[in-house]
Amino acid sequence: MEYTPEEYTKFYMVQALFKLMSEYDFETINITDIARKAGVGRATFYRYFKRKEDILIYYFEHNTKEFIFIQRFVPRCREDYIKLVNNALALFEKNKEPFKLLRKARLEYIYLDYLNRNFIKTFECDYPDKNKYLPYLYAGMLFNVSMHWLDNDCKEPKNELADMIVASVYSYKQPDKNGAE
Repeated sequence: MEYTPEEYTKFYMVQALFKLMSEYDFETINITDIARKAGVGRATFYRYFKRKEDILIYYFEHNTKEFIFIQRFVPRCREDYIKLVNNALALFEKNKEPFKLLRKARLEYIYLDYLNRNFIKTFECDYPDKNKYLPYLYAGMLFNVSMHWLDNDCKEPKNELADMIVASVYSYKQPDKNGAE
């Protein structure tokens, strides 16, 4: 993936926010602090973000784009889904320190909201006839499992968690939007 100057600037602001979060409470960090730490002006901050929470959303979006870019297959069977979930957990584990900072600041809800929005968007595009609650089921499962895994410092093997997540989905017969199986 190639990065534009704008993406580099946003990346610096993401890094600045996480560095500040490791030293200070999120509530006490202001836009000037972030801009100064990132080496940009306040106007540059506001060119890309309205508030500091938007930096966190950008962080999730960036990681999602990176995740999608490295996927070289469309899942077609249970094993493919296990590999996909395992890859998602590997990316989460790679980024566990920022997630710990989110947890410490009690900002996990931003992650859950992000997951909900993206699962809803995916289901609307790819599975419009499926039950409208399924995106929330998947987002909630991924959120809760990843947060509990984070609380245990990601010690459990990814492949076991991936297998458990996929097994729970595969053993569930999904009704359509009218409730029929």
